[in-house]
Amino acid sequence: MKKALDNILTLFIVGIVFLIIIPLNTVILDFMLIINISLSLVIFLTTMYIKEPLEFSAFPSILLITTLFRVALSVSSTRLILGNSGFAGNVIKTFGEFVIGGNAVVGFMIFLIIVIVQFIVITKGSERVAEVAARFTLDAMPGKQMAIDADLNAGLIDDETAKARRLKIQREADFYGSMDGATKFVKGDAIISIIIVFINSIGGIIIGMLQGGRTFAEVLSIYIIATVGDGLVSQIPALLISTATGMIVTRAASENNLSTDLNRQLFSYPLVLLIAGGVAIVMAAIPGFPVLALLAIGGALIGGSFYLKKQRKEPVEAPPFEELPVSEMDYYKKTENIYSLLNVEPIEVEVGYSLIPLVDESRGGSFINRVVMLRRNFAEELGVVIPSVTLQDHSDMDLNEYRIRLKGEVIASGSVLADRFLAMNPLDGAEEIPGIDTMEPAFGIPARWIHADQRELAQMNGYTVIDPLSVIMTHLSEVIKRHLHELIGRREVNQLLDNLKQTHKDLVEETVPAILSKADLQKILCNLLAEGISIRDLATIIETAAEYAPTMKDTDLLTEYVRQALKRTITRKYAANGHLKVITLHPDAENLIMAGVKKNGNSSYVSLDPDVMQKLIASHMQEEKKMRENVGEVIVLTSPVVRFYYHKLIEQFSPDSVVLSFSEIHADVNIQALGTIAV
Repeated sequence: MKKALDNILTLFIVGIVFLIIIPLNTVILDFMLIINISLSLVIFLTTMYIKEPLEFSAFPSILLITTLFRVALSVSSTRLILGNSGFAGNVIKTFGEFVIGGNAVVGFMIFLIIVIVQFIVITKGSERVAEVAARFTLDAMPGKQMAIDADLNAGLIDDETAKARRLKIQREADFYGSMDGATKFVKGDAIISIIIVFINSIGGIIIGMLQGGRTFAEVLSIYIIATVGDGLVSQIPALLISTATGMIVTRAASENNLSTDLNRQLFSYPLVLLIAGGVAIVMAAIPGFPVLALLAIGGALIGGSFYLKKQRKEPVEAPPFEELPVSEMDYYKKTENIYSLLNVEPIEVEVGYSLIPLVDESRGGSFINRVVMLRRNFAEELGVVIPSVTLQDHSDMDLNEYRIRLKGEVIASGSVLADRFLAMNPLDGAEEIPGIDTMEPAFGIPARWIHADQRELAQMNGYTVIDPLSVIMTHLSEVIKRHLHELIGRREVNQLLDNLKQTHKDLVEETVPAILSKADLQKILCNLLAEGISIRDLATIIETAAEYAPTMKDTDLLTEYVRQALKRTITRKYAANGHLKVITLHPDAENLIMAGVKKNGNSSYVSLDPDVMQKLIASHMQEEKKMRENVGEVIVLTSPVVRFYYHKLIEQFSPDSVVLSFSEIHADVNIQALGTIAV
């Protein structure tokens, strides 16, 4: 069925082209004109009921097809008007006689008014709106893309949702770009219609008087009727299509169909209807005005005002935010309640009073849902289920302040304005948006708090605009990611092992704790998470560690073997596109590091001369600065035996640097060295 429809559409478009060349008789032309009017009406009504322009993404192509169809029919009708003594079918004749109504001059003027209104008012307006929409949509793309990335990093959306939203942004840009060009078809169609009117009129007069031997009055009667009828038959569909074009490009900010928007927006204020009705009734007192009509309209508006006011419901007061018991003294008289003070929550978020509506579900907050998405994101990306996040409000905090606690200690804090949006400007030369200067708390990026009504303008100017709760969640996500290894204890290891038993029961029972103790496994997992490596492939981690554990007791070196077994995971994280830009470590520096390795029981460390250490750090920081300016992320590539020791040396001076070994990168990756660290 689908293939048949595709073939019919192809034949229809080819047939349109042949209509320009092949003469049609009046019966076929009448049939084609009715099809044209019906098709235009269907398109117009469709634009009335869609909720957003992308629901009718084929509109630019349809616009081209319908315009070509109208032009082909106009050529065929002109051929019949000039070659068939002014008769081009019953449809054109009926339209012409109806509009002219016995007076050719008046009818012709009315027709010209319709044509000019369609061209200047609707077509020009639609063209301008489409042009501006296309420009603003393209300008706003970087900001929208960064907003999606921010939501993804904060765990608010998953990868599939992010891909869908990016695809929608791309489709919007393509659609409005196509609409900007497609409106030129409508404009050209309006111009050619005016030209065809004059060709039919002047050509008909010349043919009728010189070749037909008719008087001027007879020629005027015959050809003006045909001209006006032909023009109306083409202009009515053109008017519908032009209106549909304007309708679809002006509904960019709408979320419902036109009827719903009018009902919610135009009739949402009963006082407006009451005032309008009162004005209409007062106007009835002016002499000469139609009293009955004004009283009827005024009464209807006033009645509608009272009806809407009656229908509006009073807002239900939300229950208050959960508070501590009224009497703390009575609560702590029980000894068991005092023991509850000894409990330490793994992760806590404390908020000031003004931020309670952002996080309290009873007041419309979505903090819990955001945390659920955050936990899902960590499970998918890093293979860890983070503990539940406890939410507290504190009266001793600043109204706009929030704090993040890890195991009872404050490790991060920030301030947000609940009634504003955070705008970060990644582009140079963008228009400055008025607001309150601040710093984005998670990454320390200069930003500005702006009002909600400035959000769309900021996005169009390339700003990344984030709501206040997303600011908190992004900060929380980064803090958890940085300290995730501290949240992996024996209980979490047992939970991970219990989950793995469902698919790898033999592996777990044979290796843990017979070959690999839970304490060593916990240390390996913490080492991996401390450097941002996913532990989702827990089976490979246990198999690799169990293979080397009988002969190697140093868990740090066991971790290095596990990292090499996870080379696909590491490669996907740092070289997903098959290319990796790195800083390498000079062989002499590697030899010095290995010469300084000291053993201490089941562990080892590096001891270097202070001068050598200072030169090594200085060289690293110099190369890191260059790489950040050119690439952004700093990756140091070393030999496998040096990687762990160099990471330990450098992490306190450059905690964000990534240190990888050649054995951790897949052989297919193209490695490009941008610098060398030497002593």
